[in-house]
Amino acid sequence: MSLFEGKKGIVFGVANDRSIAWAISRQLAEQGATVGFTHLPDRDERRKNEKKVRKLAEPIGAPFVLPCDVQKESDLDAAFAAAREAFGTIDFCLHSIAFAPPDDLTGPVYDVSRSGFGLSMEISVYSLISLARRCRDLMPDGGSILTLTYYGGERVIPGYNLMGICKAALDCTTRYLASELGRERIRVNALSAGPVRTISAMGVGGFSRMLELYESHSPMQRNISPEEVGKTGMFLLSDHASGITGELVHVDAGYNIMGGPPVENNTKESA
Repeated sequence: MSLFEGKKGIVFGVANDRSIAWAISRQLAEQGATVGFTHLPDRDERRKNEKKVRKLAEPIGAPFVLPCDVQKESDLDAAFAAAREAFGTIDFCLHSIAFAPPDDLTGPVYDVSRSGFGLSMEISVYSLISLARRCRDLMPDGGSILTLTYYGGERVIPGYNLMGICKAALDCTTRYLASELGRERIRVNALSAGPVRTISAMGVGGFSRMLELYESHSPMQRNISPEEVGKTGMFLLSDHASGITGELVHVDAGYNIMGGPPVENNTKESA
C-alpha cells in the first residue's frame, strides 16, 4: 500500500519543474496522493505561470490548478473552496511561498524600505498563518502542514538579507502554529534545504560560492539533490511522521551542524 493512498491535499507555490515544491509534489503523487495546485497569477502575457504548472500537474491527475495571490483573501478562499469541492476534506498542505522586492533583497538590511519589509513579511510569513487558519476547517480528522524555510533564518548568509529575517519569522510562526493546532491533531513543520539550483535560489547573490562552501564544509562533503528534499518533505507530510510537529528539519548533508571546515582524518599508527 502506498503511503498516500486515499490522501488529498493542496500545494501552494510550485513555480516550475526545478522548484522544491515540485520535488515534494512528485514524491507525493508517486506515493498515491491526489494533489491540487495553485500558482502565481499571470499578470501579463509574458508570465506563463499557469502554463508551467498545468504542464506538471495535469499528468499526475491534479483536480484543479488555480491562480492564487496570497495577499488577496478572495483568492485564498477560492483555493480552499476548490479543495472542499474536489476533496471534501484534506490531509496535507504544502506552503512554498516567499517574496521580497529585488531592491530590498539585494541591498543591505539597514537600507530596507518600510514598505518592502511589510510586503515581504506579509507574503512570506503571514501567508502561512492564512493557510493554517483555512486548513483547520478542512482537516477535521487532523493533518499535516509543511512550509519551506532556509538556514539564512538561523545564521547570517551574505546575500540572503531581508529574506533571512522573513525565514526567521517563518520558523517561529511554525512553532506557534504547531503548539496551537496540535490539540486538533494538525502537525506543522518546516523543511530547511541546502542550496538547490532553483530559479529563486539563482537570484541569491553568491549562489555558486554557496554550493562550493556546502560541498567543502558539510560532513558528507557534497550538495543535496532535489529528490532528497522531495522525499523528506513527503515523509513529513505522511503518517510516518505522526509524532513530529513544530520541527525545523534540515536536509543539507549536515552543513548546519558545523562550526568550521572538516578536519582531514589523519590516522597515526600507534607506537
